[in-house]
Amino acid sequence: MKLKSPYLIKPKTRVRLSHLPTREDGGFQSKEQAAPVMVKHRDRLMALQDVFYADQRHAFLIVLQGMDAAGKDGTIRHIFSGVNPQGCDVTSFKVPTPLETRHDFLWRVHVAVPPRGMIGIFNRSHYEDVLSPRVHGLISAKTMRQRLDDINEFESSLADNGVVILKFFLHISNEEQTARLQSRLDDPDKHWKLSAADFEERKFWNQYQSVYNDVLSATSRRHAPWFVIPADHKWYRNIAISEILVDALKALKLTYPAPTLDPKTIKL
Repeated sequence: MKLKSPYLIKPKTRVRLSHLPTREDGGFQSKEQAAPVMVKHRDRLMALQDVFYADQRHAFLIVLQGMDAAGKDGTIRHIFSGVNPQGCDVTSFKVPTPLETRHDFLWRVHVAVPPRGMIGIFNRSHYEDVLSPRVHGLISAKTMRQRLDDINEFESSLADNGVVILKFFLHISNEEQTARLQSRLDDPDKHWKLSAADFEERKFWNQYQSVYNDVLSATSRRHAPWFVIPADHKWYRNIAISEILVDALKALKLTYPAPTLDPKTIKL
């Protein structure tokens, strides 16, 4: 599948997040001006998902990664609000359980891969088992490279079996993260979102950026591309991602299957 996007990371590209934009508006003058485009994308996704579910030839895996407060939950809420929940699953990968740590790091991931006809969204993903452990020195650079090789082979196997994989890094600035975390502190209705870990991990911003550079560089492949989405403007983030999703589903040339009976023969 060939997808055109200014945010696509081409294979073998050396990524430097510090050189990529976090704030873009796509030429829109305001959020309000862009709103009809987002509505159009949602409607198109809803229609495409209907035939995708019926077609049953492919599964669709969407990976969302980003720094804390990058907007993964908001992306899911705003883009997929019109999608039929019967055809869409969201999986959030937290700290591995004791049972999960006794298996290989991809064990818990494979079971969450969507079956054909389904859209699966990973809100954080198998990449968490590379990022945090490497930042905190729990795995060596050699082990990180081995895990990235394993991920490439894993995703290649999925693609060989009809899984369409699109991966999105929600790229926000340190200043924007600060503003979003401060808004949670200031709003009592957002206090439930507060986590001590979010504030502790802020100290490792530069280390995370460095590891993400390595991860994005090593694992953007034609069969499983990464897109680095400017995410300081939430509304533009949603437009940019939804446009890519619509284009990807259209490229599959989906069709409804032939009926198993002739409706003309049925009389009620």
